[in-house]
Amino acid sequence: DWSSDVCSSDLKSFRDPKHILALITLFLLVSSSVAFAHSKDKDRWDNKYDTEVYLFGEKPIPFLVENAHLLPKGKVLDIAMGEGRNGVYLATQGFDVLGLDISATGLKKAHRLAEKNNVTIETRVVDLESFTLAPNSYDVILCTYYMQRNLFKQFQSALKPGGMIVVETYNVDYLKYARFSRKWALDTNELLDIFKGMRVIRYQDYDDGKEAYSSIIAEKTSP
Repeated sequence: DWSSDVCSSDLKSFRDPKHILALITLFLLVSSSVAFAHSKDKDRWDNKYDTEVYLFGEKPIPFLVENAHLLPKGKVLDIAMGEGRNGVYLATQGFDVLGLDISATGLKKAHRLAEKNNVTIETRVVDLESFTLAPNSYDVILCTYYMQRNLFKQFQSALKPGGMIVVETYNVDYLKYARFSRKWALDTNELLDIFKGMRVIRYQDYDDGKEAYSSIIAEKTSP
């Protein structure tokens, strides 16, 4: 019948060596373009961090310092650790810290900062855009000034019951003060929406007339 003829035709087309070669070529082109984009991202951050100066300073963000006592002691995952100011601070407070970043240069500086503060940290060079978080693995997930919405959605499942997330990054009001891509800025109350399945412990919208950002600490409650 008609459906059988179409199916047979499709199968013959799929088995055609030219068709297969075209599909393979397309796959390789897409893969190589993605890899090239990620390589450019890595090079950009390596070059940016390739200086003795700590671009974002050596001190942790105030929101973390003010609320560190609320966090459950244990294993911390520092997403997009960069030069390490926040993860190293938590290490000084007795946390076991693993930092992830695409830049090996940034993570080397994080280790130097840890040594300066007489603590040790663990780091891994990873491409976060293709990284999957292991479930039920961390007591704290820390992510500051890095925006990847699909990764945010993995945070709750990656926490152990009772674990907490700490997230801070620029919101839409920051666009009033700096040239910044809109897609990397949080919408109003977006953090509350992303983590609505968690218990919010602390939340703030900050705007001092020079910069604007949102911060949240939320807890994964026991099932």
